[in-house]
Amino acid sequence: MTNEDPKQPTPGRRPGPKPATPERLERVALFHLERFASSAANLRRVLMRRVQRSVQIHGTDPAAGAAAVEALIQRFLGAGMLDDKVYAEARAARLHRRGASARKIAASLADKGIDRDLIGATLDEADGESGHSARPGGDLAAAAALARRRRLGPYRLPEQRGEFRQKDLGSFARAGFGRAVAERVLNAADPEALRSLVEGAE
Repeated sequence: MTNEDPKQPTPGRRPGPKPATPERLERVALFHLERFASSAANLRRVLMRRVQRSVQIHGTDPAAGAAAVEALIQRFLGAGMLDDKVYAEARAARLHRRGASARKIAASLADKGIDRDLIGATLDEADGESGHSARPGGDLAAAAALARRRRLGPYRLPEQRGEFRQKDLGSFARAGFGRAVAERVLNAADPEALRSLVEGAE
């Protein structure tokens, strides 16, 4: 048996994370924001994971780490580097363009730490700006976008539509759309008819 020092890194293996000092947490936060849009709550989760790993590996003080994270979040909010309203609006618009239902958009925003009132206000604002309701029951435009992106219903070859109808209904259900909206899309004769249907609902 060898008397290897367990604290020495194994050759070829990357060393573990360094202690989560306030300075290092700030560098992690800035790097994250350069790569990803983020809500305050989501960035807090990212940084707290780093704090928790530092506690486990280096025995650092969890309370001091949490305080450093909160101070950083508040400073970024004050400087406008984090803005939950702007983040929520941009994410909701992107998801709606990709064919996400209102239910999926709300769930996605909640998962990123956006509070319920802001989610409601974001969906209301999307309704007014797009002319298409982002509320449940007003998902026709988003469902049509999903059909176009996934080649469902009227975007399939005519001879395939009956065979794949149940599968397409399942795709809409998993995306959070009600059956009535899904059937309106699937019953459109062709893509042009679907576009006319959406435009008529504006």
